[in-house]
Amino acid sequence: PAHPVVGVGAVVVRTGRALLVRRAHEPRKGEWSLPGGLLDLGESLVDAARREVKEETGLEVEVGPMIETFDRVHRDGEGRIRYHFVIVDFVCWSNEGEAVAGSDAEAVAWVMADQLDAYAVNAHAKAVIVKGLEVVRS
Repeated sequence: PAHPVVGVGAVVVRTGRALLVRRAHEPRKGEWSLPGGLLDLGESLVDAARREVKEETGLEVEVGPMIETFDRVHRDGEGRIRYHFVIVDFVCWSNEGEAVAGSDAEAVAWVMADQLDAYAVNAHAKAVIVKGLEVVRS
C-alpha cells in the first residue's frame, strides 16, 4: 500500500451479548471478529460503522461512543507491509431484527464475554468487545 487506510469496527450489543462475524475475505479470512470495514471517501466514521454493520449482518444500528482507535499492520513472510489499517471502534445498539451473514461475513453469532475464547477471537478484538459490553452496562 502507498499509505494507511481508515476502517471502522462495531461492537454491536443486544441483551448483554456482542455480535461477532466470521470474516469471508482476507485479511484474517475465517476468523471471528467485529463487524467493520473501510471508510469510503466522503463518508463519516459513524456512517461507515452503520453501513458496515448493515452490509455484514443486515441489522440497523444506533452508533454510540467511540471506544478504541488503533492501527494494525500486516506483513508478509519477507517483512513487507501487506496492509496498514487505522481502525476506529464504536459501541452500537441493535434492539430488533435478525442478524444474518451478509456480504463480507460467512456467519454471525451473538456471544457473551465469557464465550469469546470459544470463538478464538484475537486478544485485541476481545479487549474491545469487553470494553464495549462494559460501556453498555454502565
